[in-house]
Amino acid sequence: MTDDNDQAPDHAPDINNGNALTHFDRAGRARMVQVGDKPETRRVAVASGRIRMDSETATIIREGRASKGDVLGVAQVAAIMAAKRTPDIIPMCHPLMLTGVEASFHVEEDAVAITVSVSTRGQTGVEMEALTAVSAAALTIYDMVKAIDRGMVIEHVQLESKKGGRSGTWARDREDIAGDT
Repeated sequence: MTDDNDQAPDHAPDINNGNALTHFDRAGRARMVQVGDKPETRRVAVASGRIRMDSETATIIREGRASKGDVLGVAQVAAIMAAKRTPDIIPMCHPLMLTGVEASFHVEEDAVAITVSVSTRGQTGVEMEALTAVSAAALTIYDMVKAIDRGMVIEHVQLESKKGGRSGTWARDREDIAGDT
């Protein structure tokens, strides 16, 4: 709670190499960012991640032989649901009207690679929705096959790109891709 002498500024002090930490007021308290005056723009975010597993587990997923059913089909639904429900689990995220969520999966020899694209037309970005969707898809894959492989590792959940808004377009440099170093 703030009093009349401690009003929250439009943004927090600039302590991040020119980028204000907008989810904190001057006193360091968490706050939801005011986006009402921002123009609506088309926004797209793409995130990725993977879940590493035994090669036998990957084969079972690839061949659709998991006892709980269609692992990738359920993970796809989980990704969509998670993107839509992000503000329910990430405290400072605004509820958004999403215009699209696309999840894709590539079963590798010993992993499943996950990519999710989320889009909207609005006043704030969808990066958190894309990251949450990838995380939920990976957790769902874990849940669906944990009976045969409890040693799975969820890794490299990361933003790949974002478009729209005041900051424009950003894309991960190829050298920065997790696992390539």
